[in-house]
Amino acid sequence: MPLVLLNKPCGVLSQFRDDTGRPTLADFATHENVYPAGRLDRDSEGLLLLTDDGRLQARITEPKSKTIKSYRAQVEGRATDAQLAELIDGVTLKDGPARAVSASLIESPENLWERDPPIRYRASIPDSWIEISISEGRNRQVRRMTAAVGLPTLRLIRIAVGPWSLDELQPGESREISNREAWTQLA
Repeated sequence: MPLVLLNKPCGVLSQFRDDTGRPTLADFATHENVYPAGRLDRDSEGLLLLTDDGRLQARITEPKSKTIKSYRAQVEGRATDAQLAELIDGVTLKDGPARAVSASLIESPENLWERDPPIRYRASIPDSWIEISISEGRNRQVRRMTAAVGLPTLRLIRIAVGPWSLDELQPGESREISNREAWTQLA
């Protein structure tokens, strides 16, 4: 069975069933018996990995593995070097300290798809884009970290997990690699 790399659209739950009828992974996954290796919040978008290999899923998600996850975040305000350094040095969240492996200011991504629903736009408040990588994966961690340094996240897109990246996948699209190749890429 392959490792499925899915570009999870905004508004989709990182699970296969929902009793209230919200969109789920079942609307996009073409394989049976695959499970997410990690999660993305409903209001976040981007790369989500699906596999039927329990060992591979554990290797990707176990905290001791320290698998790097990279994101592009559109944040409210103009990100400063001091704020980016604070993300790397570490911030204190309610569930303990958290730090970014890297954080940098980037230009607005080219060829970025429209988000549905769109983010709120306020002419009087600037925004900026940052790229941030973490080696943990706590609940809403990137959003809580950016808020802790005064940069609330407006839009969050995961672009990579370990050696795998979103590349040109559009929302709802996926591609596959074999589990054997996935294990080789993790080595």
